[in-house]
Amino acid sequence: MATPESQYDTSAPVLVTGATGYVAGWLIRRLLEEGFTVHAAVRDPENASKVGHLTKMASDLKGDLKLFAADLLDEGSYTEAMQDCSVVFHTASPFINSVADPQRDLVDPALIGTRNVLETVNGVPSVRRVVVTSSCAAIYGDGADCARAPGGTLTEDIWNTTSGIGHNAYSYSKTLAERAAWEIAEAQSRWKLVTINPSLVLGPALNAKPTSESFNLIAQAGNGAMKSGVPKIEIGAVDVRDVAEAHMRAGFVEDAAGRYITSARTISFLEVGQALAAHFGDGWPFPRREMPKWLIWLAGPMVNKAFTRRWVSANVGHPWKADNSRSVRDLGMTYRPLDVAAVEMFQQMIDTGKVKKR
Repeated sequence: MATPESQYDTSAPVLVTGATGYVAGWLIRRLLEEGFTVHAAVRDPENASKVGHLTKMASDLKGDLKLFAADLLDEGSYTEAMQDCSVVFHTASPFINSVADPQRDLVDPALIGTRNVLETVNGVPSVRRVVVTSSCAAIYGDGADCARAPGGTLTEDIWNTTSGIGHNAYSYSKTLAERAAWEIAEAQSRWKLVTINPSLVLGPALNAKPTSESFNLIAQAGNGAMKSGVPKIEIGAVDVRDVAEAHMRAGFVEDAAGRYITSARTISFLEVGQALAAHFGDGWPFPRREMPKWLIWLAGPMVNKAFTRRWVSANVGHPWKADNSRSVRDLGMTYRPLDVAAVEMFQQMIDTGKVKKR
């Protein structure tokens, strides 16, 4: 992938929040490759099991890594890490579906965390740009929303209006957080906000124990949970390395502005299973067919509490389409093939024992 600028200005440090995260790891790698000093904000800089992959990576690359303690819910905790930084990459936000308390576990970290980071930016004069990791989930909530978009295609002009604390709580948290970011950004004129809005992120992690929900989804494709079939669901997907690259470019391409849908193409759950089966063979219980919608509607809530009848009605059988042309035009993005991302992701889970052949 060609870099749109021949050389980045690495004279000032940059901050990455949520530095132990899935996307953050690859972003930090790119920054270190270019020679940046990266201020990495984590909950506990002394926890080697969480930060060891970052420190090892930094020892092999051109840039420098400095770890700082910070917490999304602790007001002002990012002040020290942000000092002298020119760009802040705010990647910290949980991506999990199964939570005991959606307000506490999803909405508060996303919304309060975004406010804390951006209000701190307002007090640090060296910051000229902020890149926030949002999501296509802030653009739409259910697959049925695509049909209501102009031309049946999601664009950056659209906002998610169908999610709430009791339905698609993760999407709701991302929507609230991004709206709050824009409100804060538009109330001042010193620094510029850019948001990256990825679809489903696939590909290997740099952390041996990633917590992203993406890994649970791919694991289910190979652990027998979907052996009898998968719902007929379409979704956008993108390689994690492309998401990191989009962040990088959003931080330093001069004309980058606004929101960027970061998605390679549309895939189905069945297509993911087929790609894995083509590479790993018949010894794994990959899904081979799609289940009828009526059966999922009837039995889904008893099999998986996430498959509520409202969710099934609004997502199964609905086409998904999004326009990624802004990222291609403004950021110079080209996208990696998704079957490679899925295969590498599953191979990593085999290597680390997260999935085992039955």
